[in-house]
Amino acid sequence: MPKLKTHKGARARIHITGTGKMLRMKGNSSHLRRKKPKKVRRTYDSKLPVSPHRVKALRRLIPNSL
Repeated sequence: MPKLKTHKGARARIHITGTGKMLRMKGNSSHLRRKKPKKVRRTYDSKLPVSPHRVKALRRLIPNSL
């Protein structure tokens, strides 16, 4: 069997915590940021959990993360 390769784009975008949860950053954070509400701009600074139905697909892209 060939080795499982990590998808480098997914590895750069997804952070995996010590307990195995997957976190992501919001997109569209740099474009037209000044006119967005302060509440929206604050959400760009924090990492958000990945949606539960996307976790299985992302685990296939980052196989050696756990």
